[in-house]
Amino acid sequence: MDSDLLTAEQAGQLLHLHVKRVQGLARSGRLPASRIGRKWLFRRADIERALGGGRALSAPAPAGLEALSARNHLRGRITGITLDGLMAEVRMEIEGQELTAIITRGSVERLRLRVGDTAFAVIKATEVMVASEGVY
Repeated sequence: MDSDLLTAEQAGQLLHLHVKRVQGLARSGRLPASRIGRKWLFRRADIERALGGGRALSAPAPAGLEALSARNHLRGRITGITLDGLMAEVRMEIEGQELTAIITRGSVERLRLRVGDTAFAVIKATEVMVASEGVY
């Protein structure tokens, strides 16, 4: 491999970051890199510039729903909130359908959710399971 090119592991060692963090910075465009197949490659000069403070490697402030990787967000109205210890059940009405989400009580408080508020349900599911009673 060209000595001016570094793997994600080598870049991580130089930057004192976990390889997954380096890959995430590359994926988001905050650290210049090229992807060849499944491997990320970094120019040594870019890594050295990052070490010298030429580029900020910290995550930018969130910019709203467009900053999420999930593209399935549904706007609805909160119809009920039930708090129970550390958890909360939030019920929403979205185009005549009810959606229930279980989230932390801290999230309800931090987002200042109230019955009647408009909110978004952000859905990112990799699988849905369905079972019928008596069939295991």
